[in-house]
Amino acid sequence: MSLKRILIGSPIETVREKHERLSKSTGLAIFSSDALSSVAYATEEILLALVVAGTALIDYSMVIAVGIAILIAIVSTSYFQTIHAYPSGGGAYIVAKDNLGTNAGLVAGAALLIDYVLTVAVSITAGVAALSSAIPSIYNHKVLISLVAIALLMIGNLRGVREAGKIFSIPTFIFIISMFVLISVGAARYFSGDPAPEPQVLEATSSYFALFVVLKAFASGCTALTGIEAVSNGIRAFKAPEPRNASVTLIWMAAILGSMFIGITFLTDHYNILPMENETVLSQLTAAIFSRGPFYYVVQFATAFILILAANTSFADFPRLSSVMAADGFMPRQFGSRGDRLVFSNGILILGLLAMSLVVVFKGQTHALIPLYAVGVFLSFTLSQSGMVRHWLRLKGKGWQKGIVINGTGAITTFVVLIVIASAKFLHGAWIVIIAIPVIVYLTKKVKRHYDSVADQLSLTGRKVQVEYTHHSVIVPVSGAHQAVVNAIRYAKALSEDAVAVYVCFDPMETTRVKQKWNTHGMGVPLIVLESEYRSVIEPLMDYIDGVRETHRGGVITVVLPEFVPTRWWQHLLHNQTAWMIKGILLFKRGVVSTSVPLHLDDK
Repeated sequence: MSLKRILIGSPIETVREKHERLSKSTGLAIFSSDALSSVAYATEEILLALVVAGTALIDYSMVIAVGIAILIAIVSTSYFQTIHAYPSGGGAYIVAKDNLGTNAGLVAGAALLIDYVLTVAVSITAGVAALSSAIPSIYNHKVLISLVAIALLMIGNLRGVREAGKIFSIPTFIFIISMFVLISVGAARYFSGDPAPEPQVLEATSSYFALFVVLKAFASGCTALTGIEAVSNGIRAFKAPEPRNASVTLIWMAAILGSMFIGITFLTDHYNILPMENETVLSQLTAAIFSRGPFYYVVQFATAFILILAANTSFADFPRLSSVMAADGFMPRQFGSRGDRLVFSNGILILGLLAMSLVVVFKGQTHALIPLYAVGVFLSFTLSQSGMVRHWLRLKGKGWQKGIVINGTGAITTFVVLIVIASAKFLHGAWIVIIAIPVIVYLTKKVKRHYDSVADQLSLTGRKVQVEYTHHSVIVPVSGAHQAVVNAIRYAKALSEDAVAVYVCFDPMETTRVKQKWNTHGMGVPLIVLESEYRSVIEPLMDYIDGVRETHRGGVITVVLPEFVPTRWWQHLLHNQTAWMIKGILLFKRGVVSTSVPLHLDDK
């Protein structure tokens, strides 16, 4: 507990929840870091896709960037509508479930959960790649650095929403400022007639059809849109008035994202920069404009930090979405519980562990993870915007015609992009996500059926009054005659007149000694000796219990377990844990109750 307090701080009272809300600027840092940081690798992903055809298609990078910027405007405008239509939180899961049905909602929820995990893995590995571009000596340690970064993010978010916002705000704004300085200086040099370097001439390395290559590049660049929905998912995290503050934050984010993405792609094209294995495109661009002076390192470190902190968007939204789905019965209820710091601690921990697993499996390679990216988020975009169209048609409130046009345009656009992304990336890893989504939907339905079944069986409505037990048998498994056993026997006699002790015989001579002690200290309770052919305590004991159940079918059995409790935690490791094993097995036997009678030892 002391270590926990050092890492995540003291508990926060529930009544202070409203004081933990976010301002617009802090909300921008918490919910926009994912989307904003994507400019560090989205242009590079476009170029990586185009370069397979040699230099012939490189000039299409700017056309693709403009198309993606238009898409950012469309999707952001659509989610602006969603924020005001669902002021309590309008994530794709809620909107799709309310308007398109439970199945659509579960598909949207599963897609987003997968995307959040991938966001953490991609953002962290991309951040470490930016760092290794400036410090090449750490390149071979990128997996370990990525794991440490995820662990630090987990701790930061476990400390609470507002405190996480304070921690992550400064790097976010340093990154934004450094990007605009880079773009402004680069643009100034361009308009002043600064000559561009000679373009690199590449042989065509593939005979891919040009249109397919361009579409694949567009699909790769659409990673710039991941994270746009985060603000609409986290409306309740903002200070009042929540919808207004959230929508303003969304506008800021879209404007900053679009302008930075266009600016970086334009300058990359102007300086004829192509992807390299050990250095990012952004690193090359910064070096081309500022050389490798102090500002170069400012940009690289700011990029590394924002990419690492971009995972924080997922740490804000994954737990919130999990808690909403848990409240509906589609996720384990543990995801709906807030921790000491008023955050959904279980969701934060599970997200971190899943992301760590991906980093290890894919060896910290951003480009290996990218093909899995964006499929889920564009599926959730499509379902959310389609749900909003149905919402306007169903309620026909103020401005519903405009809402249909905006959200309808968003739904059609994102659906077309979804098809492009799924087809272009299918063989490169997108098939994993396409298979995983229905699997998660199936599992969420199984969870829901379980909770419904439990609720039905626990309900008193329409149930007959149960008759009392006809008999109460008490069984005390003993390992010998000692003080802990005597305490348990005393308790057993208080429960029922039909109390017996059961001893499993391994050694006839030891059994004789136990019987002799029992005659003196057994308090009149019969001692039943069971033979064990294979030196097992569990099997003969369970057979005996089953026999008592058959004899008294309308009765109940209480198994009283004598236990002694050492004073030090490590001393438990020095003793057998047979009682724990017995309790675990008895938990699944009908009509049998287990209870422990502890004897607390002194520290001598």
